[in-house]
Amino acid sequence: MVRERIEELRRQLELHNFKYYVENAPEISDFEFDTMMRELQDLERAHPEYADPNSPTVRVGSDLTAEFATVRHRYPMLSLGNTYSPDELHEFIARIEREVGATDFVCELKFDGTAISLTYDHGTLTRAVTRGDGVAGDDVTANVRTVRSVPLRLRGTGWPQHFEIRGEILMPYASFDRLNAEREANGEQLFANPRNAAAGTLKQQSSAVVARRGLDCTLYQLAGDDLPFTNHWESLQRAREWGFKISDRMRICRNAAEIDDFIRYWDTARHELPFPTDGVVIKVNDFAVRRQLGFTAKAPKWAVAYKFKAEQVLTRLESISFQVGRTGAVTPVANLAPVLLAGTTVRRATLHNAEQMALLDVRPGDMVYVEKGGEIIPKITGVELSQRPADSRPFEYITHCPECGTELVRYEGEAKHYCPNQSGCRPQIIGRIIHFIRRKALDIEGLGEETVELLYDNSLVRTVADLYDLRAEQLSPLPRLGEKSAENIIRSIERSKEVPFPRVLFGLGIRFVGETTAKYLAEHFRTLDAVMHASREELVEADEVGERIADAILEYFADAANLDIIRRLREAGLQFEAAARELASETLVGKSFVVSGRFSRSRDEMKALIEAHGGKNLAAVSGSVDYIVAGEKMGPAKLKKAEKLGIRILSEEEFFRMIEGGTPTETAETIGAEAPAETTDTAEAVETATPADVAGTTADTESAPHSEATSSGPAP
Repeated sequence: MVRERIEELRRQLELHNFKYYVENAPEISDFEFDTMMRELQDLERAHPEYADPNSPTVRVGSDLTAEFATVRHRYPMLSLGNTYSPDELHEFIARIEREVGATDFVCELKFDGTAISLTYDHGTLTRAVTRGDGVAGDDVTANVRTVRSVPLRLRGTGWPQHFEIRGEILMPYASFDRLNAEREANGEQLFANPRNAAAGTLKQQSSAVVARRGLDCTLYQLAGDDLPFTNHWESLQRAREWGFKISDRMRICRNAAEIDDFIRYWDTARHELPFPTDGVVIKVNDFAVRRQLGFTAKAPKWAVAYKFKAEQVLTRLESISFQVGRTGAVTPVANLAPVLLAGTTVRRATLHNAEQMALLDVRPGDMVYVEKGGEIIPKITGVELSQRPADSRPFEYITHCPECGTELVRYEGEAKHYCPNQSGCRPQIIGRIIHFIRRKALDIEGLGEETVELLYDNSLVRTVADLYDLRAEQLSPLPRLGEKSAENIIRSIERSKEVPFPRVLFGLGIRFVGETTAKYLAEHFRTLDAVMHASREELVEADEVGERIADAILEYFADAANLDIIRRLREAGLQFEAAARELASETLVGKSFVVSGRFSRSRDEMKALIEAHGGKNLAAVSGSVDYIVAGEKMGPAKLKKAEKLGIRILSEEEFFRMIEGGTPTETAETIGAEAPAETTDTAEAVETATPADVAGTTADTESAPHSEATSSGPAP
């Protein structure tokens, strides 16, 4: 009975997920969907024997760290040639028509994300791999399973038993704007564009973080040995029937004029799309014609990417101002004469830092070129020197904080200048308080940015600890408040004392310690005292904590003012200790593990077992590690370091014997033999469109914004 209910919930959730994320036609409310999801999660937690790696519950992700194994592509992901020139595009079309006669082309938008290859076996997703170097990529299956437009199980009938489908992982503009707003509030560096954000998100160590960032996926090419199609258009229509998200903005074009029309239309209409695109891919439709045309050493001869020119306008730089963030980072901002760019009026553009300004030699009064292109945040790309005033002088970067007058500093390895006056610089103080009260931190309702500024300007709050000394009668006389609002704020402040330790740690606003890092620190050290007294070496043992973050933590707790805030928050009753964990047993208490390689179950499950039995997971091999649990394809560098440090290496079987209370053998020899490399048994390829220095020939391999696939049997 339980199993039947689990399967029914899975079927219903898969259907409604498809309706919402692929067809954009939801049939139930979010509340109903969430209720079913919670029921399924509860049932799966109570009955682990019915676990399924493709259950809809994987969409929420896991907070456990994942390592990315390198996987060889069965069908290489090569590169498309690029062109920005209509004449070169027409020559491409004419060359094909000279060689094979009249033929159909499929024109598609060139999505500006990160390339992905999905493998399906018997109708279920089994692997997702990045482009990598085109020959091999990273296995990011756990992360891709959280992308809700990727089908975990196929719909309909007629799909091959084994095949791959290639496409693009995208970050829609709405997700990108939300992510950058969060990063800005945290004092973190902003992503320059959705492409970079998508690529960075896909390589996150926590699939739960990936799930929250709102990625999307559009597919556009199949690869396999026995694909039952004669042309590209037909293959994509069938893929849509199987549940894949296939673009509905494609067109079959029969000549250069129709291709030109398609490009002209989308060069304007792309600005209305909810996701980034930077060109059009033109491909021969017929697979037999593709085989006849063949490949060059780097790219197929039957496809090309036409890149849109980045939009650029000329306007006057009226002045340069400076913003100070909560971490003290100073950002120069160009104040522009308003100008229409890519459908929006631009009045300001970032100038990044002193180095970038010197490189551009930008000066107030200059006529400057402003560009968006793939960038969402407008940026200045150049100066029109012919219109520079004769009396213009080089701009001198400020030496003191524009808010408090403190002399600025520049830390080693940092491009920005910083104001070091943390306790006396107004925007830093207000920024830290606003960060502290955020929903993902202490979640204090009723205290928006304007109210925090009001409290500061009325000398009621100077640090986050002052919030816990506030009384309703102090707040009610303030503008826009009143008795009821004041009482609600005080109640919300009181409730914040129950907020779990990881969110309190995040709320402190330690430089570089974002929400995820705070959670890992809390799980690793369990108490704030342990974090405060940890050495640099001990800090970097925590997941997601590198040397730069460790140094920032040490610097924060070395500041007497910060220690006083911690003391007052402790007295107020905030949670400075992680909640106790219920253990399945204490078999592994006091033991530290590193899990590496591939196992019969996921690494997330292996790590969860370690914690469930009292053990501790560490990310890196060091002298603090007691055991390495080694599966297939364990990294040779880890193995070498473990042997040098004399760390015991356990096979999967020995690990399970240890959990059961047994003792591992003294000679733990099963390290997980290297599996033979996959062979590429096809001359066909997967091509990836990337920016090219020479149109139609050379491709830049730094990014991979559009991947295609062909197959080795009846494939193109």
